[in-house]
Amino acid sequence: MMKHITIMNVPFLNTDHHSFVYLLNKRIQQKEKTFVVTANPEVVMKAQEDLHFMQQLQQATYIVADGIGIVKAAKILKQPLPERVTGYDTMIDLLKLAEKNHYRIFLLGAQEETLQRAITNIQNQFPNIEIVGCKDGYFNLESNDITDHIVQLQPDITFVALGCPRQENWIANNLSKFNHGLLMGVGGSFDVIAGKVQRAPVIFQKLNLEWLYRLIKQPTRWRRMLALPQFAFHIVKQKKKEKVS
Repeated sequence: MMKHITIMNVPFLNTDHHSFVYLLNKRIQQKEKTFVVTANPEVVMKAQEDLHFMQQLQQATYIVADGIGIVKAAKILKQPLPERVTGYDTMIDLLKLAEKNHYRIFLLGAQEETLQRAITNIQNQFPNIEIVGCKDGYFNLESNDITDHIVQLQPDITFVALGCPRQENWIANNLSKFNHGLLMGVGGSFDVIAGKVQRAPVIFQKLNLEWLYRLIKQPTRWRRMLALPQFAFHIVKQKKKEKVS
């Protein structure tokens, strides 16, 4: 049985990046349906404020720690996680496996221009990859036509880049319609692959300061960063509660 670490009622899989990608690859090969959420403190705080979103998260097959704040929180709670498992790195490794194993890929999300540039760059990097379809992120979430179209194409992996919580809500609401395949929310990964947004330099990544780099590059993100001190407060509160019990 796989071990989970519960942080503010959100169950995180206790895994490292390599083991997680191996697990996902195995499930794809076995035609098992898989819903992946890569969550940072902002996602956890959103789930505290929105009960419906929390219920959507609970439907996920796996939730992994995409954020150093989650890893640090687990350590404070004396339930350490091995490392971050980022959505972007997981997506890139899945694309490598898709080319090697002939998995069928569908891309959903982003602006049309960004989406097409992302596809071009993916095909340049992985010449033998099979992208069976794509759709930009500007559609009605209640539309069954898009879901039916994707299901008909039978992708092995569907990357959903609609931003949180839209992407998680879409996957949770449509998961039952899929017979197999991995569905994963990847946030702004299409923007990075398209070259529209730069990923933090390696030095920022190694120092776990990607959040700071993004804030410097996109100052308008400061409102979202307010979730971090709130998250820290709740972690301290959870630790005290666990000490008492």
